[in-house]
Amino acid sequence: MVIAALATKYSPYVVVAGAATAFGGWTVLEIILGNALKGALPEVYLDGITAGLFIVFAAWILYTPAFDLDSEPEPTSITDGGPAIAAEAADAVPSRFAGFVPSFSLMVFGEFGDKTQLITIGLAVQYGAHPAIWFGEMLAIIPVSLLTALFFSRVSQYINMRWVRYASATLFVLFAMDVTSKYVFGTNLLPF
Repeated sequence: MVIAALATKYSPYVVVAGAATAFGGWTVLEIILGNALKGALPEVYLDGITAGLFIVFAAWILYTPAFDLDSEPEPTSITDGGPAIAAEAADAVPSRFAGFVPSFSLMVFGEFGDKTQLITIGLAVQYGAHPAIWFGEMLAIIPVSLLTALFFSRVSQYINMRWVRYASATLFVLFAMDVTSKYVFGTNLLPF
């Protein structure tokens, strides 16, 4: 959502560059942490935790009041300063970095404790500190981020966010079913 929002104001390519830099750095730290946790629990428990996280995230997307698309946000006069600070920082940045600095800084702070971090840590626990985890995440997140930025920069006013939310929740449920089917049926549900 950060990438989508910033891409409506700045160059989508610069926004993605800032976000990708933040994602890359966080992913290295997540893999190191996951590798340190490797062997702490039996694999079946770790896979159960991963599957459980996918279910929690699907429910979170569907049932969190912050995602209530039927209600209008209530105007508030008192804030924590977050958006105002980000806007001031964006205006103070030289034009050639406009989009990069806000995207990078918002992703560095916005990604802390995010679902993708927990999943990446889980993958590193399962497979160790393998470079394929970093490359796999970057090969997934950068093109998706770029498509998101380009898409939202052009057609954001025409999108039904309710369907985006349902599609996201469905993906998390499918991932949870895939992890679970390995133990229930002896094979993964998804071919990838």
